[in-house]
Amino acid sequence: MSHVTAATPGEPRARRRETSMADVAALAGVSGQTVSRVANGRANVDPDTRARVLAAMDELGYRPNSAARALRSGKFRSIGVIMFSLSSYGNTRTLDAVASVAASAGYSLTLITVETASQSDVSGAFVRLREHAVDGVIILIESHRLDESEIALPTGLPVVVLDSHAAYAYPVVDNDQAQGARLATEHLLDLGHETVWHVSGPLESYAAERRRDAWRETLERRGASVPAVEVGDWTADSGYEIGTRLAQDASVTAVFVSNDQMALGLVRALHEAGRAVPGDVSVVGFDDMPDSANYWPPLTTVRQHFDRLGSGAIRALLAEIEGESVDDRTLVPTELVVRQSSGPRIR
Repeated sequence: MSHVTAATPGEPRARRRETSMADVAALAGVSGQTVSRVANGRANVDPDTRARVLAAMDELGYRPNSAARALRSGKFRSIGVIMFSLSSYGNTRTLDAVASVAASAGYSLTLITVETASQSDVSGAFVRLREHAVDGVIILIESHRLDESEIALPTGLPVVVLDSHAAYAYPVVDNDQAQGARLATEHLLDLGHETVWHVSGPLESYAAERRRDAWRETLERRGASVPAVEVGDWTADSGYEIGTRLAQDASVTAVFVSNDQMALGLVRALHEAGRAVPGDVSVVGFDDMPDSANYWPPLTTVRQHFDRLGSGAIRALLAEIEGESVDDRTLVPTELVVRQSSGPRIR
């Protein structure tokens, strides 16, 4: 007759023995070395055997010891991501691509968001990531402080920087912002507009700066006058506010807007002022958000490939982690998507 002894109140409960690699090997009918290969993501395992081992791990609740694995391989299979905003469309799309490619390569992500693109915030994020034991770091620097265009990045870890300029001593991966701005401005000039007004993103944004510079250079190269820049904050509300002012100027016939959300607000303001789009004013945005094709009218815009940006960044970082050479700067091409918000100038 079996007896069950109940623990008395306050008595420590016996710890349950954790499942070992040997337990998995016994259940799957394989060697411990085979289980180790599967646990470490090695490719030299027969697919059927791998499936049997994974099923045994799942049944037993086996969790590979990441610390021990890191000691053996020198890698934690973990990547840190420092971002300055999760609210923007581009950042979330880029992060999604980074996470997808990292997962397929067997890496987990540790995400840290910081308040500002300042030296103290970035350094603090690096300290926190070191505590999480990551193999490398991706930094999305979309903005800089107006009085300090550079941030000194700590050394000692592989780093890839996204959406920045090429001055950092790390690989930089970015959409070709200048190419997109040139395409947008040339499109409007080719439609017969004498010049193109510009609604810029915030002055501290690297992306907005590159789009603004390329817009100005394109106008100068084509011999067109360069209107004063209107500065927004990426929101539809700021686009609307700027649009109410531009709508009062009859000489405004074409506007290149630095993102689709501001373009949405600007188009609304033009409609409310009785300025037809594109009959009176042509509008081109930037990003090609999923909703852009459903604006009224459907928005001509510059398409950024955030999926390619994110996957390019993670692949560059993995190459760095493996000690391979990586290009200093990688630009992902942009493209113009012509819809109904732009048209010939009506004289």
